[in-house]
Amino acid sequence: MLEDFLAEKARAAAGRGHPPEVVQTVRDFLAAGGKRIRALLCVVGWHAAGRQGDATSAVRVAASLELFVAFALIHDDIMDDAASRRGRPAVHRVMRGRLGADERAERLGAGGALLVGNLALMWAQELLHTVRLDPGRQRRVHQVYDAMLEEVMYGQYQDVMGTGRGADDIGAALDIIRYKTASATIERPLQLGAAVTGADEDTMDVFTRLGLPLGEAFQLRDDLLDVFGSADGACAPGLSDLREGKRTVLLALGLQRADQVRRERLRYLVGRADLGEREAAEIRGILQETGAREQIERMIASRYEQVLRVLDAADLPLAADRALRGLAVTATQYTS
Repeated sequence: MLEDFLAEKARAAAGRGHPPEVVQTVRDFLAAGGKRIRALLCVVGWHAAGRQGDATSAVRVAASLELFVAFALIHDDIMDDAASRRGRPAVHRVMRGRLGADERAERLGAGGALLVGNLALMWAQELLHTVRLDPGRQRRVHQVYDAMLEEVMYGQYQDVMGTGRGADDIGAALDIIRYKTASATIERPLQLGAAVTGADEDTMDVFTRLGLPLGEAFQLRDDLLDVFGSADGACAPGLSDLREGKRTVLLALGLQRADQVRRERLRYLVGRADLGEREAAEIRGILQETGAREQIERMIASRYEQVLRVLDAADLPLAADRALRGLAVTATQYTS
């Protein structure tokens, strides 16, 4: 469905003389992989809420979510000046490369990628409007989708504008996770599938009580992997979060638990664009010695148990229950 939609966009662009690389860039981004977790959860939410109506409607909403994810990640990489995404150069780096030796390449490449991301969001909305539902269900789907968009924007704003400030504020770091990641990754996709089938508020509430802790656990695991890598070697320790001074819960815990000398070292080292492996190893040592890393593991385990309790009480259809329990394991224990 998504490929057919983008193929039509490519034909329309050719017919109007628009640059063909725009649609192709979005296609390439989607083809690079990814977990497709939001699209999957949308269909799981539809199934869990009773599977009322045509499954095509749920699939269309799920396809729209994939375009939304493309928009969000393309923009996120611009703001982070990330070098790569899903094993390939980030879109703004691709755009920059097309401009060759032009001294304006960095700025123009970021601008080009920004516009590609904007088009992905516009197409996500357009695809969403092709979903055929009765007016009540259609209105509910758009309400949930709009809430997701707003939450992501506010979460991203807090992440960007708060970088380097209040880095020891655990509550602020958790707020960023909730709005930037947990809501849009788990809660809202489940609710979108449920809205397609006309679910009641009790079902929507179940997906909130399940989705937020699971989304938080997912991001907490991701933050750990970015700094420490994984024990099985599938994910190598990284430098990006440390160089950017990201307001993670891991860093907040380290700052709160460190003595004055170590706290000053963290404040001096984290956020340095020239941070090297030697300094990163020192940061990792402090986060380990203060117990921050171990506390994150406990937080992940606690949220996993919370999700299981919600599922135990929810009495969802067997297939949906199994899918969500499997996802809970994947989201809290993945290594790459």
